[in-house]
Order: sequence, then structure tokens, then C-alpha cells
Amino acid sequence: MLSKLILRLAALLFALAALPASAALNVLATVPEWAALAREIGAEKVNVIAATNALQDPHRIDAKPSLIARARSSQLVVANGAELEIGWLPMVLRESGNAAIQPGQPGYFEAASAVRLREVPTRLDRADGDVHAGGNPHIQTDPRNILTVAQALAARLALVDPANAEAYKANLARFSDRWKTAMARWELVAAPLRGVPVWVQHRSFPYMSDWLGLKELGALEPKAGVEPGSAHLAGILERQKVTPARMILRPAYTRASASEWLGERAHIPVVVLPFTVGGSPEAGDLFGLFDETIRRLLAGLK
Repeated sequence: MLSKLILRLAALLFALAALPASAALNVLATVPEWAALAREIGAEKVNVIAATNALQDPHRIDAKPSLIARARSSQLVVANGAELEIGWLPMVLRESGNAAIQPGQPGYFEAASAVRLREVPTRLDRADGDVHAGGNPHIQTDPRNILTVAQALAARLALVDPANAEAYKANLARFSDRWKTAMARWELVAAPLRGVPVWVQHRSFPYMSDWLGLKELGALEPKAGVEPGSAHLAGILERQKVTPARMILRPAYTRASASEWLGERAHIPVVVLPFTVGGSPEAGDLFGLFDETIRRLLAGLK
């Protein structure tokens, strides 16, 4: 009798384990900003996991077995694109064995495909550092791009999950209304930043600079992705004496040494920006990301 009961319990547990944990669409986003956007558009209809966090360099991630397993169980991959993840995402997709999320399939979406890229190189040479052939991939620093990507992502979610198409459409409408209101507020508050000269540690902010009217004098890196040496920084310090910047902008995930070196000697503040969702305690979602970015930039002017 006891053995039969054990067998029945075992069968029940096996059946429960075989059932899907949730009817939600499994989404794997490569970076935190697109994970946050997928949650805004998908709400309870999606189960979103981010492959990276805000304090990791998204260019350099290990294709760990746990990440491959997540890709294997996903119905949609939301990538940044523009070669941001070229060092690790192709391997993750290939090793997942999941045909539905391969490039060219509906289950693979690139945010960068929805916007016009800036800083498209006129030549491709590895001697120039980590150059992205299609243009600068850091599109999330301009909220206008976020809205454009939101529209494309909602359409893709509806394609992959047509049963919930109306929910995605309604969520997009609500998000768009809130986002447009927030953008108007950010642009009004950030008006004092227009025309302010800045140095950037990495070419992370051309989209933000275009949106806010910041004047980038150059990057501390001699080449994209290459840490500057003392001689190179000394040359920038000389340029600072002739054409002074008001601050140095650094993404939260990058090393502080170069910007701190220049900031101390030039007597200008180093403004560490969250860069993506989770880059600071205040940047807990997309709205907090831009609230905190504007706050820190304005504080750098004082």
C-alpha cells in the first residue's frame, strides 16, 4: 500500500515538473535597458531575464553554460545589436540549439535595427580599436531611441505571441504616453546643459549628447576600448588648458583611473552616469535611469 502511494506521488511530481512554470513568454534580453523595456511592454505576459547587469562591460561577457541554458528555453531574444554583443552572443545562440531565436527568425530582435546609428566608421581597421562597423551601439542614452525601439519591440512581441497582441499594443500606448511626458520634463530641466563642453571616457554618449546638446571635445581613450596611458592623458590635459571642458563623463561600468587622473589635474568634476538600468540605486527602471542621469549632469555644472 505504501509503495503504491509513493509511486502515485512520484508520478504526480513528475507530471507537475513537466508542466510549464508559467504561460508567460520567455524573453532573454542581452542588456538591462532592453530587459526593462520588455517588461514595460510585456508586463505580466512575459518572463524577462537579462544576460548582463549594469556594472558589466556588455562588450565582454563570457558565454557561460547557464546563459546558454537560458537562451535554450527562450522564445524571444532581445539584443542591442550593432555588434555590441558580437564577442559572446553568437556563441550563446549557436550553442543553445534553439532554432526559433537565431538571427533572421522572428524570435531574434535587435534594438539597433529600429534607429539611425551615429558615428558610422568610414573605414574598418582593427588598428583603430573596437570599432563597430554599423555605428555606435550605445543607442539607449537618448530617450527618443527608447520610444522608437518600444514601438518595434511591441510589434515583434505581437508577432511571436499573437494571442497577446492586444495586450502588447495597450501596454505600448500607456508606456508611450508616460514616456513622452517624461521626455518633455527632462528636456526642460536639462536646458542648462546645452552647449556645455565635456570629455567622455569612452565613446558612450553620442546619442545623449545629441539629445541634450552637450559638446563633446573628445574621448580619453586613444582608441575605442583601449585604456589611455599617462602620456596620452597628459596631451588631453594640455588641450584642456586651451579648450576647457566643464566635466568628464564616465559610464558606471568602466574603470575610474583615467577620468580621475584628468579630473584631479584639470580641476573639473568626473560625472559617473548610470548608463543603463541598475547603474545606480536610483536608476531602478527606465524612468529612474533618465531622472538620475539628468540630476547628475546638472550637479556636475555646480
